[in-house]
Amino acid sequence: MKTCVVIPTYNEAKSIAGLVKEIQGLNLEVIIVDDGSQDDTSQIAQENGATVLKNQINQGKGASLIKGFSYVLSKDCDAVITMDGDGQHLPSDIPYFLRLAEYSDNGILIGNRMLKRKNMPFIRVLTNKIMSGLISKITRQNVPDTQCGFRLIKRPVLEKINLKTSKYETESEILIKASRLGFKIESVPIKTVYSGEKSQINPFVDTLRFIKFLFRELWTLQS
Repeated sequence: MKTCVVIPTYNEAKSIAGLVKEIQGLNLEVIIVDDGSQDDTSQIAQENGATVLKNQINQGKGASLIKGFSYVLSKDCDAVITMDGDGQHLPSDIPYFLRLAEYSDNGILIGNRMLKRKNMPFIRVLTNKIMSGLISKITRQNVPDTQCGFRLIKRPVLEKINLKTSKYETESEILIKASRLGFKIESVPIKTVYSGEKSQINPFVDTLRFIKFLFRELWTLQS
Protein backbone atom coordinates (compact mmCIF):
# COMPACT_ATOMS: atom_id res chain seq x y z
CA MET A 1 0.00 0.00 0.00
CA LYS A 2 1.66 3.21 -1.17
CA THR A 3 1.12 5.87 1.48
CA CYS A 4 1.92 9.58 1.63
CA VAL A 5 2.13 11.71 4.77
CA VAL A 6 0.40 15.11 4.82
CA ILE A 7 1.35 17.56 7.58
CA PRO A 8 -0.49 20.90 7.86
CA THR A 9 1.82 23.42 9.49
CA TYR A 10 1.84 26.95 10.82
CA ASN A 11 5.07 28.40 12.23
CA GLU A 12 6.68 25.02 12.97
CA ALA A 13 10.26 25.90 11.97
CA LYS A 14 11.68 24.52 15.23
CA SER A 15 10.32 21.00 14.85
CA ILE A 16 9.75 20.43 11.15
CA ALA A 17 13.25 19.33 10.06
CA GLY A 18 13.50 16.47 12.55
CA LEU A 19 9.95 15.36 11.80
CA VAL A 20 10.52 15.28 8.03
CA LYS A 21 13.78 13.33 8.38
CA GLU A 22 12.26 10.74 10.69
CA ILE A 23 9.31 10.10 8.38
CA GLN A 24 11.55 9.91 5.33
CA GLY A 25 13.49 7.24 7.21
CA LEU A 26 10.34 5.13 6.82
CA ASN A 27 10.54 5.57 3.01
CA LEU A 28 7.40 7.70 2.86
CA GLU A 29 6.83 10.89 0.86
CA VAL A 30 6.24 13.88 3.13
CA ILE A 31 3.92 16.67 1.98
CA ILE A 32 4.09 19.81 4.09
CA VAL A 33 1.19 22.23 3.69
CA ASP A 34 2.42 25.56 5.05
CA ASP A 35 -0.60 27.61 6.08
CA GLY A 36 0.87 31.09 5.65
CA SER A 37 3.67 30.67 8.20
CA GLN A 38 5.61 33.78 9.21
CA ASP A 39 8.78 31.82 9.94
CA ASP A 40 11.03 29.55 7.83
CA THR A 41 8.81 26.44 7.99
CA SER A 42 8.54 26.10 4.19
CA GLN A 43 12.23 26.67 3.50
CA ILE A 44 13.41 24.24 6.17
CA ALA A 45 10.94 21.54 5.08
CA GLN A 46 11.99 21.88 1.45
CA GLU A 47 15.68 21.83 2.31
CA ASN A 48 15.11 18.54 4.12
CA GLY A 49 13.42 16.91 1.13
CA ALA A 50 9.70 17.43 1.74
CA THR A 51 7.24 18.42 -0.94
CA VAL A 52 5.92 21.82 0.11
CA LEU A 53 2.51 23.25 -0.74
CA LYS A 54 1.96 26.78 0.49
CA ASN A 55 -1.02 28.98 1.35
CA GLN A 56 0.00 32.60 0.92
CA ILE A 57 -2.28 33.58 3.83
CA ASN A 58 -3.49 31.58 6.80
CA GLN A 59 -6.62 29.70 5.71
CA GLY A 60 -7.06 27.16 8.50
CA LYS A 61 -6.10 23.57 9.22
CA GLY A 62 -9.03 22.18 7.24
CA ALA A 63 -8.13 24.15 4.13
CA SER A 64 -4.56 22.88 4.42
CA LEU A 65 -5.72 19.27 4.75
CA ILE A 66 -7.96 19.63 1.70
CA LYS A 67 -5.04 21.02 -0.32
CA GLY A 68 -2.91 18.09 0.80
CA PHE A 69 -5.65 15.58 -0.09
CA SER A 70 -5.95 17.08 -3.56
CA TYR A 71 -2.23 16.60 -4.08
CA VAL A 72 -2.39 12.99 -2.87
CA LEU A 73 -5.27 12.21 -5.23
CA SER A 74 -3.16 13.51 -8.13
CA LYS A 75 -0.55 10.87 -7.28
CA ASP A 76 -0.80 7.08 -7.14
CA CYS A 77 -1.07 6.91 -3.35
CA ASP A 78 -3.40 4.28 -1.88
CA ALA A 79 -3.71 6.09 1.45
CA VAL A 80 -2.67 9.23 3.29
CA ILE A 81 -1.45 9.65 6.84
CA THR A 82 -2.16 13.00 8.46
CA MET A 83 -0.28 14.21 11.51
CA ASP A 84 0.55 17.46 13.29
CA GLY A 85 3.82 19.30 12.74
CA ASP A 86 4.50 20.35 16.34
CA GLY A 87 6.02 17.08 17.54
CA GLN A 88 2.96 15.78 19.43
CA HIS A 89 2.55 12.84 17.04
CA LEU A 90 5.40 10.35 16.88
CA PRO A 91 6.56 8.94 13.52
CA SER A 92 7.43 5.74 15.38
CA ASP A 93 3.69 4.99 15.47
CA ILE A 94 3.36 5.16 11.67
CA PRO A 95 4.43 1.52 10.99
CA TYR A 96 1.59 0.35 13.25
CA PHE A 97 -0.94 2.27 11.14
CA LEU A 98 0.56 0.81 7.97
CA ARG A 99 0.48 -2.79 9.22
CA LEU A 100 -3.14 -2.50 10.33
CA ALA A 101 -4.20 -0.84 7.08
CA GLU A 102 -2.87 -3.74 5.02
CA TYR A 103 -5.31 -6.16 6.64
CA SER A 104 -8.18 -3.87 7.65
CA ASP A 105 -11.23 -3.20 5.50
CA ASN A 106 -11.95 0.01 7.42
CA GLY A 107 -11.71 3.31 5.54
CA ILE A 108 -10.15 5.37 8.34
CA LEU A 109 -7.71 4.43 11.09
CA ILE A 110 -7.60 7.13 13.75
CA GLY A 111 -5.22 7.54 16.66
CA ASN A 112 -6.54 7.08 20.17
CA ARG A 113 -4.63 9.03 22.84
CA MET A 114 -7.13 8.35 25.60
CA LEU A 115 -5.50 5.08 26.68
CA LYS A 116 -2.16 6.83 27.24
CA ARG A 117 -3.10 10.35 28.23
CA LYS A 118 -0.29 11.06 30.69
CA ASN A 119 0.50 14.82 30.74
CA MET A 120 -2.54 15.60 28.56
CA PRO A 121 -4.07 18.81 29.99
CA PHE A 122 -7.30 18.15 31.89
CA ILE A 123 -9.29 20.59 29.76
CA ARG A 124 -8.27 18.65 26.63
CA VAL A 125 -9.32 15.36 28.21
CA LEU A 126 -12.71 16.79 29.18
CA THR A 127 -13.34 18.53 25.86
CA ASN A 128 -12.29 15.46 23.92
CA LYS A 129 -14.63 13.18 25.86
CA ILE A 130 -17.58 15.49 25.22
CA MET A 131 -16.83 15.98 21.52
CA SER A 132 -16.06 12.31 20.95
CA GLY A 133 -19.35 11.34 22.57
CA LEU A 134 -21.30 13.68 20.30
CA ILE A 135 -19.51 12.66 17.12
CA SER A 136 -19.77 8.97 17.98
CA LYS A 137 -23.54 9.51 18.21
CA ILE A 138 -23.64 11.25 14.83
CA THR A 139 -21.47 8.65 13.11
CA ARG A 140 -23.17 5.75 14.92
CA GLN A 141 -19.69 4.36 15.56
CA ASN A 142 -17.63 4.31 18.75
CA VAL A 143 -14.72 6.69 18.17
CA PRO A 144 -13.09 7.45 21.56
CA ASP A 145 -10.72 10.17 20.28
CA THR A 146 -12.41 12.02 17.43
CA GLN A 147 -10.20 15.08 17.92
CA CYS A 148 -6.97 13.25 17.11
CA GLY A 149 -5.37 14.46 13.88
CA PHE A 150 -3.05 11.44 13.55
CA ARG A 151 -4.92 9.26 11.03
CA LEU A 152 -4.65 6.99 8.04
CA ILE A 153 -7.32 7.64 5.40
CA LYS A 154 -7.65 5.32 2.44
CA ARG A 155 -7.98 6.63 -1.09
CA PRO A 156 -11.66 5.60 -1.64
CA VAL A 157 -12.63 7.82 1.30
CA LEU A 158 -10.77 10.81 -0.13
CA GLU A 159 -12.33 10.24 -3.54
CA LYS A 160 -15.90 10.24 -2.21
CA ILE A 161 -16.10 12.80 0.60
CA ASN A 162 -16.94 16.39 -0.26
CA LEU A 163 -15.57 18.65 2.46
CA LYS A 164 -17.10 22.08 3.06
CA THR A 165 -15.33 23.40 6.17
CA SER A 166 -11.87 24.93 6.39
CA LYS A 167 -10.88 25.17 10.06
CA TYR A 168 -10.40 22.68 12.90
CA GLU A 169 -13.87 21.19 12.48
CA THR A 170 -12.79 19.65 9.16
CA GLU A 171 -11.30 16.67 10.99
CA SER A 172 -14.73 15.92 12.48
CA GLU A 173 -16.41 16.52 9.14
CA ILE A 174 -14.19 13.83 7.61
CA LEU A 175 -15.38 11.26 10.17
CA ILE A 176 -19.04 12.19 9.82
CA LYS A 177 -19.15 12.22 6.03
CA ALA A 178 -17.08 9.05 5.71
CA SER A 179 -19.43 7.21 8.08
CA ARG A 180 -22.48 8.38 6.13
CA LEU A 181 -20.92 6.91 3.02
CA GLY A 182 -20.63 3.57 4.78
CA PHE A 183 -16.94 3.63 5.71
CA LYS A 184 -15.92 2.14 9.05
CA ILE A 185 -13.59 3.93 11.47
CA GLU A 186 -11.02 1.98 13.49
CA SER A 187 -9.15 3.37 16.50
CA VAL A 188 -5.40 2.84 16.91
CA PRO A 189 -3.68 3.34 20.29
CA ILE A 190 -0.90 5.91 19.98
CA LYS A 191 1.52 7.80 22.19
CA THR A 192 1.34 11.59 22.29
CA VAL A 193 3.92 14.04 23.58
CA TYR A 194 2.76 17.04 25.63
CA SER A 195 5.44 19.49 26.72
CA GLY A 196 3.54 22.68 27.50
CA GLU A 197 3.17 23.82 23.90
CA LYS A 198 0.53 26.46 23.23
CA SER A 199 -2.47 25.35 21.21
CA GLN A 200 -3.24 27.32 18.06
CA ILE A 201 -6.97 26.81 18.65
CA ASN A 202 -8.81 29.99 19.63
CA PRO A 203 -10.86 28.86 22.66
CA PHE A 204 -13.78 31.21 21.93
CA VAL A 205 -13.95 31.52 18.15
CA ASP A 206 -13.10 27.92 17.29
CA THR A 207 -15.39 26.50 19.99
CA LEU A 208 -18.34 28.53 18.72
CA ARG A 209 -17.62 27.44 15.15
CA PHE A 210 -17.38 23.82 16.25
CA ILE A 211 -20.66 23.96 18.19
CA LYS A 212 -22.43 25.49 15.18
CA PHE A 213 -21.01 22.74 12.98
CA LEU A 214 -22.12 19.97 15.35
CA PHE A 215 -25.63 21.35 15.73
CA ARG A 216 -25.95 21.47 11.95
CA GLU A 217 -24.83 17.85 11.71
CA LEU A 218 -27.17 16.75 14.52
CA TRP A 219 -30.06 18.52 12.77
CA THR A 220 -29.20 16.72 9.56
CA LEU A 221 -29.13 13.43 11.47
CA GLN A 222 -32.65 13.99 12.79
CA SER A 223 -34.16 15.15 9.50
